Amino acid sequence: MPRLLETIHILEGKALHLPYHQRRLETSRKRLGFHSALHLKLSPPKEGEHKCRVVYEEEIESIEYLPYCKKEIRSFKLLHSDIIYDLKYENRNEINALLQHKSGADEIIIVKNGLVTDTSIANLAFFDGENWLTPRKPLLQGTTRQRLLDERKISCTDIAFTQVKNYKKIALMNAMVGFCVIENAIIS
Repeated sequence: MPRLLETIHILEGKALHLPYHQRRLETSRKRLGFHSALHLKLSPPKEGEHKCRVVYEEEIESIEYLPYCKKEIRSFKLLHSDIIYDLKYENRNEINALLQHKSGADEIIIVKNGLVTDTSIANLAFFDGENWLTPRKPLLQGTTRQRLLDERKISCTDIAFTQVKNYKKIALMNAMVGFCVIENAIIS
């Protein structure tokens, strides 16, 4: 049975957007065949910014709080892959193997069946001059992506890898960075 992971942003003792993480935990467990309730009970550090890392299967196996420092990302390498990462697995070997081919870029953009999906660490959004658009079929249904869809701040569309350079801006979305716009991104 694969072990799953939930990453939660902790800021000054508060777990941000916890209902979205709880919902994904429940949905993921049901897909693995576990239907009993499992509630996240966290005791985060009261000061500073931390990444809460929850590992679970049927039950929560571990919870750890790691100091968080945002990674600077400016350049991306488009990589074609048929990877499946539909649940947030603890085992990231396939993603790590893709990262070996980033050719000096800070991060990768994974392309599947000709369409943009995600980076190795975040969902994506692209600005067309009027709207922020996110791939209709990401590898992983991220909690921040879902929240921004619910708030109607982004919308879904198919984004062909050949269209990426036509967009004016790119943004990364995940629990730790929120919605992080990258100005003048370099995409190769």
